[in-house]
Amino acid sequence: MNSFSAVIIHWFRENGRDLPWRETKDPYAIWLSEIILQQTRIAQGWEYWERFMKTYPKVENLAAASEDDVLKLWQGLGYYSRARNLHAAARQIVVLGHFPDTLEGIKALKGVGDYTAAAIGSFAFDIPAAVVDGNVYRVLSRYFGIDTPINSTQGKKEFAALAQSLLPASSAQQLSDTALSPVAAYNQGMMDFGAIQCTPQSPKCLVCPLAETCEALRTGRVEELPVKNKTQ
Repeated sequence: MNSFSAVIIHWFRENGRDLPWRETKDPYAIWLSEIILQQTRIAQGWEYWERFMKTYPKVENLAAASEDDVLKLWQGLGYYSRARNLHAAARQIVVLGHFPDTLEGIKALKGVGDYTAAAIGSFAFDIPAAVVDGNVYRVLSRYFGIDTPINSTQGKKEFAALAQSLLPASSAQQLSDTALSPVAAYNQGMMDFGAIQCTPQSPKCLVCPLAETCEALRTGRVEELPVKNKTQ
């Protein structure tokens, strides 16, 4: 494991957020949390996740519900296409007979893109796929001093390749039902590190475990990175 990944994992084990969907390997529970949190803050999404898990404890329960009932439970979260996609995907899973356990299979679910598939795959099945979201872009661009715009085609490719290259090797040991693999710990660590430590404004550089080797800090460009192309 490279030193960057080792620091992120160590930091995560000390400082990571304690969230209920991280205490399970159930792909249904993890998928549900990822869809809810796509455009929702954790504090609000947590309540809805618990409500959905209580009302529809298994994917079969969600698939059997009417769309109206699902939308009613979703009320207040906005972006209702997410709820419709969630319901449609639940029915896809039931037809399949099991939750898909490959990246391609997960990505085939309605409403699931690259980021969500990587998150579900790594957290539930230890699939070695790096998650790349706004937090990850920020941490990588600052630490490595990358000024390629994160919303450009080149930037997306560059950061995706870098994130994947930093992924630790999957553990050969048998993990318990709730134990996080190095891959899952690294992915969750990157998201939490960006949300808690390497924040958009006023990042905690003085107490950052990566400060000594951070390129943006060394060159005084912390506030300038990541770079984003202006859109019309």
